[in-house]
Amino acid sequence: MRIAEMKTGTTIIDGKAFAAEMRGRVAEQVSRLKTEHGITPGLAVVLVGEDPASQVYVRSKGKQTAEAGMASFEHKLDADTTEAALLDLLGRLNADPSVHGILVQLPLPRHLDSARIINAIDPAKDVDGFHISNAGLLATGQKAMVPCTPLGCLMLLKAHLGNLSGLQAVVIGRSNIVGKPMAQLLLGDSCTVTIAHSRTRDLEDIVRRADIVVAAVGRPGMVQGSWIRPGATVIDVGINRVEGQDGKSRLVGDVDFPGAAETAGAITPVPGGVGPMTIACLLANTLTATCRANGLDEPEGLTA
Repeated sequence: MRIAEMKTGTTIIDGKAFAAEMRGRVAEQVSRLKTEHGITPGLAVVLVGEDPASQVYVRSKGKQTAEAGMASFEHKLDADTTEAALLDLLGRLNADPSVHGILVQLPLPRHLDSARIINAIDPAKDVDGFHISNAGLLATGQKAMVPCTPLGCLMLLKAHLGNLSGLQAVVIGRSNIVGKPMAQLLLGDSCTVTIAHSRTRDLEDIVRRADIVVAAVGRPGMVQGSWIRPGATVIDVGINRVEGQDGKSRLVGDVDFPGAAETAGAITPVPGGVGPMTIACLLANTLTATCRANGLDEPEGLTA
């Protein structure tokens, strides 16, 4: 099941279950590609340095890529790798027909220009959706590779609400990775969208008017439960590690979950909400890129 209901009547949107179902659909279509066309989607992940969180994330991506029946290519480079060497690797991956998707794990070491690196990826293989060409295509309502986290948020919203047309939505956060593309996706589904951030005046009043609240600002508990309009749908993208009263760390979102759950119609938990959707959408984007590269119909229900 994708959703569960609290005693208050609030629906808890189960991103973990939704992502598992989605990965299953991706695996089915990958199997069909292999059987009918002899094509195996390939995802290349590039990790520079030894950031612990990035290493865990890359391992998880590799595992789930293999489980979906795709080819996984991992490139682990030293932290002092030069920009020229990294660009050379990306050039080779761009030219490799067995690689349909390329992802450079962020953040990169400080001596590397992240924008230059991202924009060196072939836009057709940019399964993270960060290339300036894909950002421009999305902003102008054209077919693009869509960033994975916002795509996952949109899928969760559509699964719960159905038609989003005419709804008031507020996106808290203005990053190129989540906030801006999230707003573009909601506009594409005919929502009335407000982009807010940590310096927005009267943020509480803006949130109170929203049917949809997407919090992606990176501040634990910034969005108070009392701000949430009764019946609103809350998508909490934040993943913040905080220390509990027992001295042990735990993950919390950008939204005060207990307070928001008192009034929201539906809400994603942290963990187990948006997080699992990111890798599921990465696999979906890789499948989409493979179909586009081979002139095949795009998979249904796995794109924006």
